Amino acid sequence: MKHLQGKVALVTGATRGIGRGIAIGLAEAGATVYVTGRSLNNSSSDAVSGSLSETQSAIEQVGGVCIPVQVDHSDDEQVRLLFERIQDEQNGQLDLLVNNAYSGVQAIKDAYGQPFWDFEPSLWDAINNVGLRSHYVASIFAARMMTKRNSGLICTISSWGSISYFFNIAYGAGKAACDRLAADMAVELKPYNVASVSIWPGIVGTELFSRFASEMNQTNATEKNNSFISDRYNWETPLLTGRVIAALACQPNLMRRTGRVQIVAELAKQYGIVDENGNRPTSLRSLRFVLPVALPVLRKYSWLIPDIKVPWSLLLLSALSSPKI
Repeated sequence: MKHLQGKVALVTGATRGIGRGIAIGLAEAGATVYVTGRSLNNSSSDAVSGSLSETQSAIEQVGGVCIPVQVDHSDDEQVRLLFERIQDEQNGQLDLLVNNAYSGVQAIKDAYGQPFWDFEPSLWDAINNVGLRSHYVASIFAARMMTKRNSGLICTISSWGSISYFFNIAYGAGKAACDRLAADMAVELKPYNVASVSIWPGIVGTELFSRFASEMNQTNATEKNNSFISDRYNWETPLLTGRVIAALACQPNLMRRTGRVQIVAELAKQYGIVDENGNRPTSLRSLRFVLPVALPVLRKYSWLIPDIKVPWSLLLLSALSSPKI
């Protein structure tokens, strides 16, 4: 169903992984999708490399319209020129920005399992420059366009790592900041009918994360508490996030959600959306996920466990390590 026909969207960091999946999902729904990334064509031998031209081809295969723009999101001037181009080509229309650009995956991999003091302070920048600061910069330019039209949606891709330790300190602090960025932008954008939300996918089987999981298996680096990663339990494909954002963007009561975290699996259930493989992964706060993670023997029988969400109050008392008052 082309419920985003006539809408203009921008997905940053869409050469591969979750960004490409989001772009395809929006294009499926009929939006004209601008995509950014550093590589226009794939000239690398890296098995998990990607390019804007590949994303464009994937979008065209589903009958969508894709406009690739080569952008390094660590360069503010390139970002400014990107939005000037959209302004000129679309007569000032930008309905949806998805802040997804992220360059910290390799840094996370290199630092995995080691204390933060064993690394130089530059690790912070490697994880949070393109992935936190770049979201703020893109949102500035998007808000200038959206507020003039009194309409729009800014989605910032975050993670469950914002409320519980995962990977490393720089990662968790950056994701917590993404949530706060989305929430505080919502305060200032609300009078202009522009929504800002934080999006939490589940465990997404991107090219890089799949390789990371395989390497964890090969090196026996998997901790017991994180074995669900190497087991690929309850993984989502990147397309699911795209389909969910496409559905969210056309909701008539969207402003009721502004400033809040939106969980991909829970919205998929609410909107009746299935993943690329026809499955519907469960939320990471569902008993159907929580119990099999704690007791791996239950994973083969997870379908027998009720899909009931654990209240935040209980999670904060037990599993999660977010700041407490």
